[in-house]
Amino acid sequence: MAIVEDDVQLRTLVSRGLAEEGFDVRVSVPTGEKFLRAIEGDPPDLLVVDIGLPDADGRDVLMALRARGVGVPALLLTARSSLPDLLSGFRAGADDYLVKPFAFAELVVRLGALARRGAPRRPAQGLRLDPARHAVAEGDLVVELTPTEFRLLAALAARPGVVVRRRALVAAAWPDGAIVHDNTLDAYLTRLRRKLDRLGKADVISTVRGVGYRMA
Repeated sequence: MAIVEDDVQLRTLVSRGLAEEGFDVRVSVPTGEKFLRAIEGDPPDLLVVDIGLPDADGRDVLMALRARGVGVPALLLTARSSLPDLLSGFRAGADDYLVKPFAFAELVVRLGALARRGAPRRPAQGLRLDPARHAVAEGDLVVELTPTEFRLLAALAARPGVVVRRRALVAAAWPDGAIVHDNTLDAYLTRLRRKLDRLGKADVISTVRGVGYRMA
């Protein structure tokens, strides 16, 4: 499993405690960038990630992981307990959510349940998403995205071949309760396609008229 938490003391305590409980803690790092680099080609079977990382939002890190086709069960840690924060975490691809401060015994029980549940993995996409820079790369080419473009692309890449409905895309890319008109969403997808064209990938996103969008 992997733990992504920038608080050194908490990360150390959680890593040691989970190892003592029988979890195989292979990766324990403070940033999203180090996590994604550490698991390249060898994804973990379970993930604990803090939302408030120093280099990226933990939800964006999780979305980047999902965009790679990795369906590993993931639990988000956060000091934020509001309903919008909780909902945004699940929409980013989280399987569970634990608010700080928390009882270690509860963390163990929740992770045990996630480990038993497991999740299928899909083949990784050719595009690589960078949550720290809000960028997408193909080979050595890198294109910067806005945070909204990044989240739209991540939501589509996480479900290749599946039509993602407009409502789901808005929920993934904008704050809870935001009013986003159809033409606004279409404009963002148009800009996103133009940026993907720089990578030779303009045609990977197709429009399903009246429903949503699909990524090949």
